[in-house]
Amino acid sequence: MTDEKFSQSPTPVPAPTPSPLRRLYDWTLELAAKKNAAWALSFVSFIESSVFPIPPDVLLIPMVLSNRAKAWWYAFLCTVASVLGALLGYAIGALLFETVAQPILGFYGYADKFDEFAERYNEWGVWVVLMAGLTPFPFKVITIASGATGLGLPVFILASIVARGIRFFAVAGLIYVFGPPVRTFIEKRLGLVFAVSLAILVGGFVVARYMI
Repeated sequence: MTDEKFSQSPTPVPAPTPSPLRRLYDWTLELAAKKNAAWALSFVSFIESSVFPIPPDVLLIPMVLSNRAKAWWYAFLCTVASVLGALLGYAIGALLFETVAQPILGFYGYADKFDEFAERYNEWGVWVVLMAGLTPFPFKVITIASGATGLGLPVFILASIVARGIRFFAVAGLIYVFGPPVRTFIEKRLGLVFAVSLAILVGGFVVARYMI
């Protein structure tokens, strides 16, 4: 008996096929290296507020790392484009709920819960917009919900500007000051930091309301 069968190299295990979401993530990340990266950043920031699943931070972080002098410009582009995209999400919720909004909500797993959610939305609408704008919660769900439930447009715009501005300028600022070492922290834990910051902000308004 020979050892031939034991000398054969093992059959290589094929690498797992990346999920569609992972491929979309990688494609978004590749845009940061393109010559027209600023336009790509604006585009992703715009569509992320209504339909796109990948947050613009994926582009913003490497772009600021590669050119810190433009950190505030990139944050500004993110903020403006995201708020404009939020208006698109608002319009989808207000005008195209059955045909466009419901499929989007279903994709993110919120279609079945929407009716119950909408009943209490306007009471806390401004805070919900702030929460979604700062944290990893899908912002497009809130922009659509704001339009569908008739949240006041001026309040919606103001809350979107504040929330998205704080988020993107904070990300750009951290990268500007600390550089590459803070990248992992931002990508993994920034949502928690913003959630805590939002709780402090809300708490401050509540205290001010009852003390002034």
